Amino acid sequence: MKQEKNRKRVAFLQLFCIFFLLIAFVLTSSMALFMTYLHDATHIDFTAKNIGAAATVTFGNVFMLSLVCAAVDLLRRRLTVERPVKRIIDGAQKVMDGDLSTRIAPLRGVEPGFNVIIDYFNRMVQELSGMETLRTDFIANVSHELKTPLAVIQNYGTMLQQPNLSEEDRRDYARTVTNASQRLASLITNILKLNKLENQQIYPKKERFDLGEQLCECLLGFENAWEAKNLEIETDIEDGVTVESDPELLSLVWNNLFSNAIKFTEEGGTIGLKLHTENGQAVVEVSDTGRGISPEVGAHIFEKFYQGDSSHATQGNGLGLALVKRVVDIIDGEISVSSELGKGSTFTVRIKAVCEN
Repeated sequence: MKQEKNRKRVAFLQLFCIFFLLIAFVLTSSMALFMTYLHDATHIDFTAKNIGAAATVTFGNVFMLSLVCAAVDLLRRRLTVERPVKRIIDGAQKVMDGDLSTRIAPLRGVEPGFNVIIDYFNRMVQELSGMETLRTDFIANVSHELKTPLAVIQNYGTMLQQPNLSEEDRRDYARTVTNASQRLASLITNILKLNKLENQQIYPKKERFDLGEQLCECLLGFENAWEAKNLEIETDIEDGVTVESDPELLSLVWNNLFSNAIKFTEEGGTIGLKLHTENGQAVVEVSDTGRGISPEVGAHIFEKFYQGDSSHATQGNGLGLALVKRVVDIIDGEISVSSELGKGSTFTVRIKAVCEN
């Protein structure tokens, strides 16, 4: 930014000097012509007739020089002002018509400010193009995710109408319909939450609370789930870690991380929870001994609807970690993941801790 300001100052000084020299040249030439005509080699006297003739010739010279300057300035304006303005207008018109691949090449010999505008225009169109791609992908993914449970509900609902259906099959089909409807409801709820988070319609309501207590409460909410898979729970929670944040939003983070850890850990595995302070931050680590995440999957794991493990696709909708990332960003925290295939993953969340005096 500082270099750009310096370039603008240099360009302004150059134009000022050119304009100053041009005016000085015109005035000097006019006076020289006037004096030369009035005082030729024969030293004509300053009579009214001679002065009038000299003034007439000088006026003609000034008029011609003014025409030349006007023509030069007109050419300059066409090349340095009208040409880039037209190029920008044409580009904007293409964007308005829906062509988000439009880019404007930098121009030579124009005012420096125009190339700055062109650069920002190209960045804006690039961002719009990315947003359009995300919107298209989002709609496609939402349509697919809605279609799957609806198809399950429709198919099993039809099967439930069979008159000779056994009671056991009826219960199984009804359970499948219930699970599909719950997944559909969860999907819609997460979409609404994510939309509000991304549009800043949810604002953090800060209050001071014990983070360790909140983590334990959230983890205990999954007791039935970890007991059903015979998972071992290991905790290392530092006492008295206080934060000032939105407890409801943070519970959304912990619930999603615990849910994923249990979901992707095989029966008999281990779930770990650690909390400690470091450099004025509360550091929460949620680990598991599941299948782990490859670097390719890890690069996209916080994207909406991304599911690295397709074998568990029926258990989620790919929005959990997108919600987690957005919440952590809103509360000015940080989240990272470290993983190794076959050994498990560790999600680390850092948020500002309250220093107790």
